[in-house]
Amino acid sequence: MKLKKLFILTFCTLLVLSYSAVMANEEAKYEVIDKNEIYEIRKYSDRLAVETSRAGIDSNFRKLFNYISGRNDTEEKISMTTPVTQVEKNGNMTMQFYLPSKFNSDNVPKPSREDVRIINIEGGYYAVLRYSGRASDNNFIKHKEILEKELKNNNISIISPPIRATYDSPFTLPMNRRNEAMFKVEL
Repeated sequence: MKLKKLFILTFCTLLVLSYSAVMANEEAKYEVIDKNEIYEIRKYSDRLAVETSRAGIDSNFRKLFNYISGRNDTEEKISMTTPVTQVEKNGNMTMQFYLPSKFNSDNVPKPSREDVRIINIEGGYYAVLRYSGRASDNNFIKHKEILEKELKNNNISIISPPIRATYDSPFTLPMNRRNEAMFKVEL
């Protein structure tokens, strides 16, 4: 009986680890411009994303996941990319999935839902603080405040609301998770 439980536990652990390793196959490209012990400055190019903001976080994720699962005008399945970002816009929490680089404004499938839209995230310079642990509000706020304080101490102008970026599946162990607090900045 103990051997059977050990086998099931091992199988489930391997399944979870393999799921988190293959969850995404493309990450938003950037160039590191500057780096210190707290944060780095990255330069991103423009990129397409799909976003929604009308309901709770779980509902937002589901709407975006449905879009990449084929609920779009061409019924095309779209690979999951990283990071998944959240940013406050007009008093609502907006969630965004970046789209694979093969898409542009001419070939991107149109969403089936009105509250899901394709956007262009403008490139530029972003200050980024990387951290592990759960993607909880408290963990994000703590790291966002550290980043904001350091940017102010270094006289770097913040020109966006804080951005929460998550890279791993919810099944990834907290100590192995990659999370980031970001601000668009002016150099």
